[in-house]
Amino acid sequence: MGLFGFALALRAAGLEGAGQITGWGALAVLLGLGAVLAVKAMRHPAALAADWAHPVKLAFFPAISISLLLLAAFLGPNAPLLARPVWLLGAGAQAVLTLVVVSAWISHRAFGPQHLSPAWFIPAVGNVVAPLAGVGLGFVELSWYFFSVGLIFWLVLLTLVFNRLIFHDPLPGKLRPTLVILVAPPAVAHLAWLQLGGEVDAVARLLLNLGYFFAALVALQIPALLRLPFALSFWALSFPLAALTTASFRFAALTGSGLHHLLGQGLLAVLAVTIAGLLWRTLRAARAGQICLPD
Repeated sequence: MGLFGFALALRAAGLEGAGQITGWGALAVLLGLGAVLAVKAMRHPAALAADWAHPVKLAFFPAISISLLLLAAFLGPNAPLLARPVWLLGAGAQAVLTLVVVSAWISHRAFGPQHLSPAWFIPAVGNVVAPLAGVGLGFVELSWYFFSVGLIFWLVLLTLVFNRLIFHDPLPGKLRPTLVILVAPPAVAHLAWLQLGGEVDAVARLLLNLGYFFAALVALQIPALLRLPFALSFWALSFPLAALTTASFRFAALTGSGLHHLLGQGLLAVLAVTIAGLLWRTLRAARAGQICLPD
């Protein structure tokens, strides 16, 4: 998700060549991770079933379908005939996973405040990603469906997450980087709203400025996050930052705002450093055998 988001942010900045290279690199990573997941499903089905039954890991499964929707957004401008089936596959998977995960949340399975984190935005609020490519590919009404579902669950889960953060125990170390996910819903919703309506109105401004507020809020947590041991959950920093970067450039392009263009440039620089750091730390941890360890 973070790499596709980086590719879209580069494109929004006018760096089409760099965006193309990053996007195809993200596709290679997606295929590689998909192959690993397929091997795990064949060789260790019990372990995969345990991940699905886990009250925290369950929320990360829809990252697969969201990645497909982002791939469709990357392919859309230059290869719409290829983007359409990719979008339909991702949208279908996202719709099913949203229903299944939300059903699990409200079923007899026991969930407590300790299981709740901003990662819960992924299954339901992740629906707002669908219009980014869906509108341009002709799936307007379906895009409205996904946007509606994502927006209402953002409001619901935002309340629950803040209740957990304020009144319950702090997030465990590996989940603390997911705080940055708070930035993603309003930033992506801003982009989706512009796709659906095409105008910079009060709603668009409201969503974008909420994205800036949450970015400022989580920025205060960055020094504490950087003191934590590295874990794959640190990749949660990438996509929200990419979404806010793209939203800034999009707003600047539509309104001619020099301030938002400058904000976009600053965010893009931070995003590039973040992606480079995450890649380096991931490769370093992989060589040292420090990732994919038992919880």
